[in-house]
Amino acid sequence: MDEIVAGKRKPATFNGPLEAGLRAVAVLGAAHPRSFDLQRLVAFDYLLVHTGDIDGPSSLHPPAPLQSAELLVRRKLVQQALLLMMTRDLVAREFVPEGIRYRAGENAAPFLSSLESDYLKALKERATWLVKALGDHTEQAFRAVMRRFFDHWVEEFQAAERSLGAE
Repeated sequence: MDEIVAGKRKPATFNGPLEAGLRAVAVLGAAHPRSFDLQRLVAFDYLLVHTGDIDGPSSLHPPAPLQSAELLVRRKLVQQALLLMMTRDLVAREFVPEGIRYRAGENAAPFLSSLESDYLKALKERATWLVKALGDHTEQAFRAVMRRFFDHWVEEFQAAERSLGAE
C-alpha cells in the first residue's frame, strides 16, 4: 500500500492492489474459462513474478533476500486485488460446492489485449506459461510443487538466522 513519506505519497511498487489485480487478471485471462480458489491465486501471484525459480521463463522481478517471505503477506493483498478487479468486471467470483472461486470477468479479454508495455506483455506471456505449467494440477500435485519450494525456503530462513547469530 501507499505510505505517507514527508507529506507525499510513495507508491509501494508492484505490491499494491492494482498491481496484484493486474497479475490476477493476467492469470485468469490465460486460464479462461477455468477458475481458481484464493489459495491458488495467492501462490500464482508469487510464482508469476518468480517464474525463473520454477524452471520457467526468466523472472519478471529480481531476486531479493528472503523473497520467499513475500508469499506470507500476499493473501490479504490478493483478496483486495480481486475485489478491486471485480468492480470493473475484470474478475468474476463464483460459488461452487468446493467453495469460492475466481475466473476472468467479461472485460478481462479486451482489457488484457489493450496492455502494450514491454513489462505487461512479459507478464501476460508468463501468465500463459504458468497456467500451462501448473493450472491443471490437482490440489495434491500443486501442493507437492509448492512443498518443494517450501523446503528451499526453510533452508533460506535457516541460513538467514545463522548469519544473524541465532542458533
